[in-house]
Amino acid sequence: MMKEKGATIGRFAGSSIIALTLGLAAPAFAEDQPAQPAQAAPAPQSAGAEDDATSSIVVTGFRASLNQALDIKRDSTAAVDAIIAEDIAKFPDQNLAESLQRIPGVSIERDAGEGRAITVRGLGAQFTRVRVNGMETIATSTDGASANRDRAFDFNVFASELFNSIVVHKTAEAALDEGSLGAVVDLNTGNPLSFRPGVTLSASAQARYNDLNDNVGPRLAGLLGWTNADQTFGVSASVAYSKYKTAELGNNSVRWAQASFRSVDGTACDLKNPVGACAEVADAFHPRIPRYGLVSHDRERLGATASIQFKPTDRTTVSIDGLYSNFKEDRDEHWGEVLLRSEEDNIDISNYVIDDHNSIISADLDNVYVRTERYHRESETKFYQISGTIDHEFSDAFRAKLRGGFSRSDADIPVETSLMFDDRDATGYSFDYSDMKSPLLVFGAGIDDPTAFQFAEFRDRPSNVTNKFRTAALDLEWKIADGFRLSGGPFYRRFDFKTIGYRRDGVYCSTFDCPPGAYGAPVTGDISDIFKLGDAGQPSGNTNSWVEPNLEAATDFIDLYSQNLVLDQGGQRSVAEKSSGGWFQADFETRLFGLRFTGNAGMRYAHTAQSSQGFVSDTYVTVKRSYDDWLPAMNLNLYPADNLILRGAIAKVMTRPSLGSLTPGGSVDQFNFRITSGNPFIDPYRATNYDVALEWYFAPGALASVALFAKDIVSFPLSSSRDGTYASSGLPTSLLTPGTPAYQAIVDGEKPDRAFEFRTTLNGPGANLKGIELGLNLPFSVFSQSLSSFGALGNVTFIKSDVDYTVGGTVYTRPLLGLSKKSANGTVYYDNGTFSVRVSGAYREGYRTSTSGNANIFEGFASSFNLDAAIRYQLNEHIELSLDGTNLTDDYRYRWVDDFADRNYENNHFGRVIMAGVRFKL
Repeated sequence: MMKEKGATIGRFAGSSIIALTLGLAAPAFAEDQPAQPAQAAPAPQSAGAEDDATSSIVVTGFRASLNQALDIKRDSTAAVDAIIAEDIAKFPDQNLAESLQRIPGVSIERDAGEGRAITVRGLGAQFTRVRVNGMETIATSTDGASANRDRAFDFNVFASELFNSIVVHKTAEAALDEGSLGAVVDLNTGNPLSFRPGVTLSASAQARYNDLNDNVGPRLAGLLGWTNADQTFGVSASVAYSKYKTAELGNNSVRWAQASFRSVDGTACDLKNPVGACAEVADAFHPRIPRYGLVSHDRERLGATASIQFKPTDRTTVSIDGLYSNFKEDRDEHWGEVLLRSEEDNIDISNYVIDDHNSIISADLDNVYVRTERYHRESETKFYQISGTIDHEFSDAFRAKLRGGFSRSDADIPVETSLMFDDRDATGYSFDYSDMKSPLLVFGAGIDDPTAFQFAEFRDRPSNVTNKFRTAALDLEWKIADGFRLSGGPFYRRFDFKTIGYRRDGVYCSTFDCPPGAYGAPVTGDISDIFKLGDAGQPSGNTNSWVEPNLEAATDFIDLYSQNLVLDQGGQRSVAEKSSGGWFQADFETRLFGLRFTGNAGMRYAHTAQSSQGFVSDTYVTVKRSYDDWLPAMNLNLYPADNLILRGAIAKVMTRPSLGSLTPGGSVDQFNFRITSGNPFIDPYRATNYDVALEWYFAPGALASVALFAKDIVSFPLSSSRDGTYASSGLPTSLLTPGTPAYQAIVDGEKPDRAFEFRTTLNGPGANLKGIELGLNLPFSVFSQSLSSFGALGNVTFIKSDVDYTVGGTVYTRPLLGLSKKSANGTVYYDNGTFSVRVSGAYREGYRTSTSGNANIFEGFASSFNLDAAIRYQLNEHIELSLDGTNLTDDYRYRWVDDFADRNYENNHFGRVIMAGVRFKL
């Protein structure tokens, strides 16, 4: 049987798995086989076929990219999965994270409907290291709350068109950078020496349409490369640009809480010692800030790459690669809400219904604190990276590769403004959460009358997060004999993290003069708008229109941006981290009992020196520490047949502590009465990973696989909480902002003994995780050559994990946070080289994200399913037409609080996205 292939590829060794095809960077110690352009290749013959005509079918496009990815997986010594671009600057998905979810064991977290972060085999984004062109880096963007201030990599920063391949390393090797309990992900932008001699040019243009807000935006990309006739010198550059708006419509409760109300069904309550119906209501949970609203995301993304490659001799290659990305977003929020939070003792409740989970699912409320809120945030992430390598063969047996680089990610939020109009004694409000996902929220008279409101509060909280990486390494290789190679070398990395935040928060009557009895400025039509809610999934009878602040007019009215900025002490912290050490690895290939046997074994040593800075009370302090890790790793592969591989791996791995957890001192949540502090002395996450896999390449382009994995996590820091008073924290009251619930309680003396929750991170007892991945790549040519244009691929992952969490003094055994017990995705396709259709679905079971608060036990997201499709038509060898659809079912994102009650946190949707375009290639 002839082997079907879409392009000639090199052989891959160890952790240096980087595709040689389609302009991908060569591995550090790959066998010396030159990259070749895609070409015709023989197709497999059916049993008994002898007609030579059937053995010259060209495999191109999507099918070729699948074949190349399988070749990478098959030829690797370690366990890897890969995704290859169909062609230069043409990735199969519009987002790198969304491409990664096609890989077994990988699921994604979304922001504004886009993939942002990944989870690999149950371990979240902070446990995954990401390298761009072989250099570890961190790219940071903003989400619904703030900028990413941890080790997680934000994939939405980069345009997918800039990359040609993704390789996910699922088992460790001594040669592979340490720092991951989950996986190491390589993003590769390509190199010009893999292009054909002469000029290479490609360009694409798409129009992106969102059916929830009827927005149409451009998506443009282009690549230009040149390589000399001898293929010894080449240059290339690419650029990608997109601009679009995404609407997020839905509801939000801002969690649920318990509290005493002023009266119940007309009976006044003793707030400190409620009895009867007052006690029943006080003990039940109610939504803290029930609301519907719109969150609008206006995004603009620009990316560029540049590469120079030079081969002065047959034994020397010099490469310089640069990457730039600029990701901007304006986020605008419009909310109509009621503040039950901290205001219950002024509210009268009646006609209430408490369900079996002790939740007040419906009630009428009077004397309520109605608020309409306008939020605006401007954010920009700039990412730069430059890296270089010199690869030289001193002889046929010895070679060296020197590599180094620098990257910087600046996530800047110059404006983060909130404006609030309040009506603090409104009547006639009711809520009904009988349907937790789509509650009925009804406001009384005056919600659309500006004169019923006062301009009460304002906030502006600019901030910045900066990440820097410096990397230098020397990789050496010595071929001792056929089938045996030694490699190793020293490395050095320096990572710098710094975040700082400011605030210009205020209560109107604390900043400006107000007449007696007023709590804000009168609202007029000059500083207000009428907001109309669109399709937020709300039921009939819901209030869908309200007065809200006019952003520009209201900020001008108070001259907000001229007011003094105050340093947010809890928001200023930094970590400097130096990692140095070396590694040694032996790669071998032999025969054992007549069977082919390959593998590698080695040791990696890493010394980590950390310096953490943050405020303790009013003093900025520095805490230093260091620790060492010896990380052995082994990968073994047995080939019972040429198309059957039995893999096994064992390794010790580590992930450095979460950046937020390392902060000395802490920050105060003045609305939720919570003080969060760091612990610079927590241990890294450490584990021993075990992997066994069986891969059956039963036909050209086909694979059936099963992988078993287990992680014995011996060091697992966990959050811990206790109750106390603000005075016991030792923090000054100057940290409290006038007008906030905490300020009113502590400084104004309304409730000076009000309990605060103290949260920190402590070294935990460990955890365990085990799972199974099932994968199938099935070209229908295995059934009949007449079906060779059809195929399907898919995978399913099952994971079990047990961790003991202490919440409110009780121990609960639950899976790791961020872990879905089940995930699956599948694709069916038709591709005849001219016309192709793909339909892909991705399912992720619900998962927990936090131990939660307000006496709720855990919180998390419900299950999700996303359906995407793509159509391509090749007009000729130069022009291709495309039509793509994502989130075709307009899947809602439901977030809950409390494991036992499944109370609504939020439920929203983002709309379907359709993209139509054309691509040109020369």
